[in-house]
Parts: sequence; structure tokens; C-alpha cells
Amino acid sequence: MTELKKLFIIRRIKIFTGLLLILNGFCNPVQAQSFQSQLGSWNIINAKMNINKQWSLFIEPQLRSLSFYNQFHYYELKGGLTYKINSNFVVTTGVGSYNTYSEGGNFKMPYVQKEIRTWVQLVMNQHMEIIKLDHRYRAEQRFTTNGYRNRFRYRLNTVVPINNKKVIPKTFYAAVWNEVFFTDKVPYFERNRFFIGGGYEVNETLAFQTGYVHQFDYKISDETGRDFFQISMLLNFDLKKGKQEFMPGVSD
Repeated sequence: MTELKKLFIIRRIKIFTGLLLILNGFCNPVQAQSFQSQLGSWNIINAKMNINKQWSLFIEPQLRSLSFYNQFHYYELKGGLTYKINSNFVVTTGVGSYNTYSEGGNFKMPYVQKEIRTWVQLVMNQHMEIIKLDHRYRAEQRFTTNGYRNRFRYRLNTVVPINNKKVIPKTFYAAVWNEVFFTDKVPYFERNRFFIGGGYEVNETLAFQTGYVHQFDYKISDETGRDFFQISMLLNFDLKKGKQEFMPGVSD
């Protein structure tokens, strides 16, 4: 590896570390209040089909456990439609089924909660030299066995390529995000999630991402705060020629 290449990579690591300290400082006040020593697993497959340069469809199953690949208690399946207004603004609408089981076993009955959820969201993309930021604003309508609820979410996601100037095929990248959840009822603040990890874009169709998630819940009936090892497989397909940019790190 040339000296210039080494400096190139070191610079990106420094930038990512600085961003991590800023985001970690933002979420630490809530993280410090609840930390679970038992690490659960969080598995995601996100498949996106680009119809043309503006419209795309996606489907995403998820599976979670309360200990490391044991005590599976949650799964979801969702899909939706995305419209790319321009390179900076993307809107999405979706619907999904979300199911939470009792703790203490693998899909142990009875259910804690079953839910059908719809949502609309806006993503604003922002580039700062090699850093890609996206701001995600989402409004959810939750039809649950415990009644109807509204929820509002904001997530700041940061992606920094390590061995290239952009996240292109054969690129390693670092990722960090923080998300806050609010409701329209007292106490309003509901949840905080923090992720740190990275991934590798194999080609224009496939990428893998893994990392650590800390989830803190203020007061909620369907799931308590946890720590997870998260692994995601991200798929990107095109119906026509002229591929859209494939930017990993944006799964739910």
C-alpha cells in the first residue's frame, strides 16, 4: 500500500471517529440509563427493485432474538413504494406486519403484541466531501392488539467510505446512526436507537453490513431496551439499464 493510500484511509477513519463522538454525545444521556449485558441478534434482508430512475419497490423481513441467536421473540415483514424527487429528496410509503412474542423462549406464546403498521417518510440526503448524511423523517400509523397509536421518528445516518472516495463496488465503509422515537401522548419520548458498524459493497447488486445496536425504551408495552448484534444483507436490482446509486446502510 502506498503512503498516499495510507493517508487517504487514515483521514477517513479520523473523520468517522469525529462524527461518532458527536453522535455518541447526543445519545449518551439516554444510553446511560439502561444497558443490557445480554447481546441479542438482529437479522435483516432488504431487497430493492428499481423500476426506473424515480420509482422503486422494496421488501424487508427482520428477525430478532433476546440472546445471541436464541430466544427469538420478534419478526416483521414489510414492503413499500419509493419515489425519488431528485438526488437530495426521497419519499416512501409502506405497510408491514410486526409480531412480538413473550420473553423466555423461541416464539413463546402468548403474543405481547401483533401489529399492522403503515407509514410515510421523507429522506433528505446531504454530502460533505466524502461523508454522506441522510436525515429520515417518518410518521407511523400503528394498528395493534393494544390499540391504535401514532409515532414519529427521526434518524440521522452517516456513511464514510474507507478505501474509495465513494461507496462503489469493492468498497469498505463505516456507518453510524442515531434515531429517536416520539408519540403524540405523554410522555412523548418513547425510544432511542444507536448503531455503529460498517459494511462492504460487493457489487452493484449486493452489500453486507454488520454492527452493534443499543436500544433504550422510556416506557413501552411491546419491547424493552436491548443490545443487539445486527447483520444485514442488502440487495439492489434494476428492471432497466442505467443503475441507480446503491447506498447501503439505510435499512430499518
